[in-house]
Amino acid sequence: MKRSILLLALTLVLSPVAHAAAPAAGAIAVVDLKKVFDGYWKTKQADLNLKDRAGELDKKRKDMIADHQKAEADYKKLIESSTDSAVSIEEREKRKNTAAGKLRELQEIEQSVGQFDRSARAQLAEQQRNLRDKIVTEIREILNKKARAAGYGAVLDSAAESAVGTPIVLFNATLPDLTDEILSQINATAPAGALQPILAPTPAPTPAPIKAK
Repeated sequence: MKRSILLLALTLVLSPVAHAAAPAAGAIAVVDLKKVFDGYWKTKQADLNLKDRAGELDKKRKDMIADHQKAEADYKKLIESSTDSAVSIEEREKRKNTAAGKLRELQEIEQSVGQFDRSARAQLAEQQRNLRDKIVTEIREILNKKARAAGYGAVLDSAAESAVGTPIVLFNATLPDLTDEILSQINATAPAGALQPILAPTPAPTPAPIKAK
């Protein structure tokens, strides 16, 4: 009898510890997806790759602008020389025709620059979207595995906002926060220096930085 009472007492004492170690079925946790996304080493690497591509496109654009400036200078010289009274009428007409050809070349370059800008923005936006979607999918897969293993029924994004820009999670005092655990896990295999801040972004016609959905 005494032994039975002792075992019962131990069971009652240890039961709260067992329940505290694992969440109840259907329990809810939170994660700051923006913090995880921004802090992931692959996100930083994707930003660098995007900036490199933007730099390449910007260099091509500068070359096109230089061609435009040269064509514009040549056109102005031809216009001035076409009114030179020191040369014959035939020569002035010839120079006017040459100037007209240079003007068409100038207009073609302007159109090419406009088309290049639209194409560059579209390319960068698509690359940005693909990189973001790939990283978010990877983070969600890791998060889902951890949540299932821990027995959570749902995980809310504490950084999410509503359609009017207000926080979706308005108050949270007790829900477990998985943010730091997820960050530690996904950055455990980061290459040396991969988590260093980006100090010198390359100026280029690039869209806004990678944000999580």
